[in-house]
Amino acid sequence: MLLWQGQVEATQALFTNSKGKQAQNFCAYLERHRQRIVNYSYCQAEQVCSVGSGAVESAIKLLGKRIKISGAQWKVDNVNSVLSVRCAYLNGTLAI
Repeated sequence: MLLWQGQVEATQALFTNSKGKQAQNFCAYLERHRQRIVNYSYCQAEQVCSVGSGAVESAIKLLGKRIKISGAQWKVDNVNSVLSVRCAYLNGTLAI
């Protein structure tokens, strides 16, 4: 429940006295990915986004299909830029 609410510190505190390798690895993971852990409870309450993995997986598949357009050639160095522009367009933040 704590991670669902984005409470990384409170979650780590539960494992401070644990000496097991799995607990230490979990705490290290939380520390490394602290900025990526979303407060899903807030997002769900505010209807900010879908919190189900199905919508995310579907979007990834769609992006994969669009990147593999027949006849298109993509340089690895340019893919992130193209995806950034596409995301900005879809989010309505692209200034033209």
